[in-house]
Amino acid sequence: MRGEGKWEHTGRTYRSIARYWHVLDPILKDWLADGVESLREITRDDVKRAIATRKGTPARSIHIVLRNVFRALRQEGVTFRDPTRGLVFAGINKIPPSVSSDRLADVLSHTQNDFQRFVMVLVCVHALSGTDIRHLLLTDLDLSRERLIVRRPGKRHIIYLDELTYRCASAWLRERHRRWPVTTNPHLLINRWTAVDTTYSPIGTTFTAVFRPTGLTMQTLRQDRIRDEAFEVDDPLHLMRLFGISSQTAMRYITEAHPERTAKLPR
Repeated sequence: MRGEGKWEHTGRTYRSIARYWHVLDPILKDWLADGVESLREITRDDVKRAIATRKGTPARSIHIVLRNVFRALRQEGVTFRDPTRGLVFAGINKIPPSVSSDRLADVLSHTQNDFQRFVMVLVCVHALSGTDIRHLLLTDLDLSRERLIVRRPGKRHIIYLDELTYRCASAWLRERHRRWPVTTNPHLLINRWTAVDTTYSPIGTTFTAVFRPTGLTMQTLRQDRIRDEAFEVDDPLHLMRLFGISSQTAMRYITEAHPERTAKLPR
């Protein structure tokens, strides 16, 4: 996993490996108790049973860890087949209930400054994730062309600014320049620590404090925005273009919003 084996590649951090081991340890103990002596003996059914011991996010974590570990073992020639290959995790397939309109209309009233308002709009209007927001660069925002570029691994997603987002972005830029006029940090969102950070780190916050007063999580509001759009337009391509999400994610939202139209579609 460190990338120092037969086939060199970008390695995982020791922190990531520790998290992997936290997930793997009870699974390996169960397999040992069942008489398994080598990971070469593990079948797809064994992997499925291991995933089935948990639900939701913990089950997804097991799937991801086992997939990455067996992929690395096969790459190094330790095992000759990957029992997780082609295995699709379907443990989290229900979209959370919709957030009521009155609560959505009230979320901006809980913000206290331009930073919080800008973050809130990026999530509630454009369904950006925390990772997306943290890694936005100052050059990604082009007010003259009214657009914002979101850079993701292997692709980029362009957001065309509506009036509300434009106002919040402009206000944040003025506040950013007023507070830190000489900062060289290239990120769009900075704070008093990253403004003077010579390593140009993105902000480390998870934005929990921004959304806590609303009584809703950032993920809930983001998912609700996509879900609301899916109810309005039953077109997965529209969701993909608007939010930059994958085809599988778009179809999941469309299926939830319009089950009567998608029930008979081929898998």
